[in-house]
Parts: sequence; structure tokens; C-alpha cells
Amino acid sequence: AIAIAHNVNILQPGDEESISAVDCARLRPDGNYLSRDAMDHLTATVRVFARAKPEDKLEIVKSLQRQGAVTAMTGDGVNDAPALNQANIGVAMGIQGTEVAKGASDMILTDDNFCSIVSAVEKGRCIYAGIQKFVAFIMSVHIAEVMQIFVCIITGMPVMRTPLQILFLILVTDLPPSIALGMEPGEATVLQERPRPKEEPVVLNWMWFSMVLNGAVLSVVIILVYIFALLYYCGEILQTEINNVPNFESKLMDARTVAFISLVWAENVRSYCSRSFDKPFYVDLLGNKHMQHAIIMAQICLYVAVLLPFFSDKILQLRGIAIGIEGWLLALIGPIGCLVLCELCKLITGRQMQQYQSQLAMRHLAMDKARQEKADRMGFSKAAPEPQKIGKTTEAGASRF
Repeated sequence: AIAIAHNVNILQPGDEESISAVDCARLRPDGNYLSRDAMDHLTATVRVFARAKPEDKLEIVKSLQRQGAVTAMTGDGVNDAPALNQANIGVAMGIQGTEVAKGASDMILTDDNFCSIVSAVEKGRCIYAGIQKFVAFIMSVHIAEVMQIFVCIITGMPVMRTPLQILFLILVTDLPPSIALGMEPGEATVLQERPRPKEEPVVLNWMWFSMVLNGAVLSVVIILVYIFALLYYCGEILQTEINNVPNFESKLMDARTVAFISLVWAENVRSYCSRSFDKPFYVDLLGNKHMQHAIIMAQICLYVAVLLPFFSDKILQLRGIAIGIEGWLLALIGPIGCLVLCELCKLITGRQMQQYQSQLAMRHLAMDKARQEKADRMGFSKAAPEPQKIGKTTEAGASRF
């Protein structure tokens, strides 16, 4: 057991084997198991338990759970079933495992390869990160929509979009990129992140800050585009003054069309920026094929919305042809401005991410230190082993993450 633990880096060069690796007889020195406190102190400091009986595995899992650890248990025999069922994540062998062990488990390794567990953890983290990116993107878009309409109302400008245009944006041009973000393949550093606490919400405080910040950036840029468009086509920016402009309804449609095109382009650009909270958009730019499909779909829908006769001018009240080349060029301000400003915002978000990871690291170290001090007072340990992310193991495979 010690040789295997050294081979997979569970036992580190600085660990004392006599302290960090023990026989399971230590759990029941007089034939009876230690008290709960004594058991918890022992399992908090020992990394390797050898010659574990089925009852030992169950007691170790219960002890780790009492300490707040998320515990995984691997096994293949009938005797492993109680511990597999007790663990937060029971992992059974798919080839050599018994049907009883498989039935008591949450996950089955079809190839009996422990490396598959690492791949499963990585995949789970990628899916979780994709959900966070999906929520962050779609919420920032909706925050921006509210900001833009609110600014138009309180300043006396014509409302930037009609209700039907807003519905079209949400369901047709915003949704595909956000779904593609949820299918991100994951960043290369995902396994280097600290395990998240069980009580951690999906959207963290720094993510809320990022959503509001990016929503404000998008709003400012698009409002500026809208103001320029109003001045170019209507000569005024306030609703009361525009009402006196000849043929103001058609000219107002032209200004709204420019803002509509600019917003779709800006959101499509932001979908690439949103693939990472801290890395530049050009890192692995084409790594998510679903994003390419989503952007193509959004662009097709945009040009149908502004160029297709009757549907564009009569239903959505958009005039892509009437705005001329000047309107299309003016709309380019939106995506260019959003790209630059959103990338600058990542400097703040990246710093907040690093601070959060540092807080998690300090929290884990504090918890390990507290457990070690208790163990020292109980006389179970002479030196505190270096805290590792890998966890603990027994011959049956109980692991604390």
C-alpha cells in the first residue's frame, strides 16, 4: 500500500510513513472501533490505511463525512457495497465488479481504469463552468436590455426597440450563442482549480459584478450608436422634437435598425469574449464548434430580420436597405467598442478570480491546520503532512476530495 501511495503521489517525500500510512488495526486497537472523536482525528491526518476490512472502509467513509468532506469510494466486491452506498460518490468497477457493487454505486468505470475518474471529474467541472458562462452571458444581455430601455425612458429619447424586436433578439439571436457557451469544451486549467465548497452558489459574487459591468459596457456602446443614428437620420434625439420632423416614423425606424444591427453584432462578439472570464478572446478562438454554428445562425436571422421584405419593414419595423452603407458602417461601432471594453473588463474579473481561488486555498489550509492541531492534542500525529488536493486512500479506494 505504501509503494502504491508513493507511486501515485498520495504519500509525499516529506511524509513520515509511520504516521501517514497505518494498518487498519489502528482503527480498532482493542477489537472495538475508536470513539467518533478519536476516529475523526486519526482519519484527518492519515493518508493511507492498509489491510482494510469491509467494516473499516465504512467507518473511514463515515468519519470523513462527519468532518465535512465529500467522500468517494471505489470497490468491486459484494463486501464493498455498504461503503459504496454510504459514500457521496460510489464508484464500481465495470469489468471485475459484482452486480451488487454496481447497484450500490453512483458511477461505474466501464474500463476499470482509475484514470477515467480524473476524466470524469474534468468533464464535470467543464459542464459546471459551461453553466456558469451560460448564465453570466444571458444575464448580462438581459441586464443590458433593461438598462437601454430605462435610459431611453428617463432621458426622453424614443424607445430603442419595439416589444417584438426585443422578443426576436432574446429567442433568435441571443439564445443560440448562450447555449453554445454551455457546451464549451473547458479550459486547460480546470483541474488546477480548488474544489468548490458544497454550499457555493452557481453564480458567485464576482460573476454578478462581471455581469453588471459587461451589461453596462454593452448598454453604453449601443446607446451611443443609437444617439449617433438619431442625429444622422432624424437630426434630433428627444421624442418630443422628433415628432415634429417630417416623415419621422420612417427615419426613426432607420435609427432603430442601426441600433438593432449593432446590438446583434456586439452580442455575437461578446459571446466569444464570454468563453473565458479572464483569458483573451483569441485564445483557442475556434475551439468550440457549436459557437461557430450559433453565430452563423444568429447572423442569418439578423439579415432575414432587416432585409426580407414585408417581414422586416411591416412586422419587425426594420429597414436594412433604407439605412444605406452609412448605417451599416455606423453599426460597426457597437461590436468594436464592446470587444475592446469587454476585454479590458477581464483585467478586473481575472483579478477577482485569483482572489477567490486564494481565499479557497487559505480556507482549505486553515481547515487542515485545525484538524492537525486536534490530532496533535490527541497524540495521533507528530508532524503535519503537506495538504494535497489528491486526498486519502485505502486498499479499497476511499478517497477524500
